[in-house]
Amino acid sequence: MPERSYPVSRPSIGALEAEYVLDAVQSGWISSIGPYVTRFESDFAAFCETRHAVAVSNGTVALHLAMMAYDIGPGDEVIVPDLSFIATANSVLMAGATPVFCDIEPETLCLDPAALESLITPRTKAVMPVHLYGHPADMPAINAVAARHGLKVIEDAAEAHGAAVLGKPVGGLGDCATFSFYGNKNLTTGEGGMITSDDDAFIARCRVLRDHAMSPTRRYWHEELGYNYRMTNLQAALGCAQLERSEALLEGRRRVFAMYRQRLEGVPGLKLSRTAQWARHAHWLVCVEIEGLDHDRREAFMDRLRARGIDTRPYFYPMSHMPYLTQAATPVASRYAQIGLNLPTYIELEQADIDYICDGLIAETAGLAALA
Repeated sequence: MPERSYPVSRPSIGALEAEYVLDAVQSGWISSIGPYVTRFESDFAAFCETRHAVAVSNGTVALHLAMMAYDIGPGDEVIVPDLSFIATANSVLMAGATPVFCDIEPETLCLDPAALESLITPRTKAVMPVHLYGHPADMPAINAVAARHGLKVIEDAAEAHGAAVLGKPVGGLGDCATFSFYGNKNLTTGEGGMITSDDDAFIARCRVLRDHAMSPTRRYWHEELGYNYRMTNLQAALGCAQLERSEALLEGRRRVFAMYRQRLEGVPGLKLSRTAQWARHAHWLVCVEIEGLDHDRREAFMDRLRARGIDTRPYFYPMSHMPYLTQAATPVASRYAQIGLNLPTYIELEQADIDYICDGLIAETAGLAALA
């Protein structure tokens, strides 16, 4: 058995979260109506510097609901980066539209604006940049292309709470943005999601569709298809506490990354997460790329780290590789997907923990180089 054990992620849940959730339980408001829901929406809008926020049940339905509110559906195309969690493409398919895969920038791992314009067709309705692993996409460049072609820009910010571009937080950089509050995210409600926007009419449409499309003036009257995409008051109570602690939670991740950088920068054969000059990184998961890995060697490499008690996670597969998504693979995404790993990233890690993780990573990287 290894002397220590480090998971990739661990939520930070403290006394304030317990206090607010217990208060919600004792109030009797445990479903989708309650004061914590409206408070969480208001506080999260302020966090993103947007006019509005709409709480939903998870990040995937946030994407789907945004597309439904924009009337994106059959016959439409939505351009997405190829390297992302599968929910990005699945949400487009859920809307009845077609995801079109764009390659990524090597330095940010996000959608490459230079590759975007060539993918636009008369059927293109929106572009959905993903702020991958906490690094924001190049939104000014993406927005400029979208504006020239009249496209909606939907930020998939599921992994980037607290990231920013030129000092402005993600969440208010496109026409709308969506977030996830899954248990491993920078801010969590266990499950849950959010849509943010400055567009009054769009947000009103999201609110109606979120609640079975019930008429706001005639109870239990429904003139169109809607969805049950609501967040519970219990989840929102947890979210309110997390938001109150957000600066400490985000600073903790910055501290952890700084320790990794001090140990890993300059190690031969290994490349750590980068941050563009214009970006504030949210450091959802620390990323490292190791030359010489392919799929099989990466799995063996991860097994050796696991034997030391160090859990790691591979980069997402490019979505174009999935057997039900029949598009050509993108070269940059395909390359980085097979050499990238996520390292343990949570705020309880101390210097001794980082030293142990990095010692193991450096040793296994050196062993890999010896086999080359």
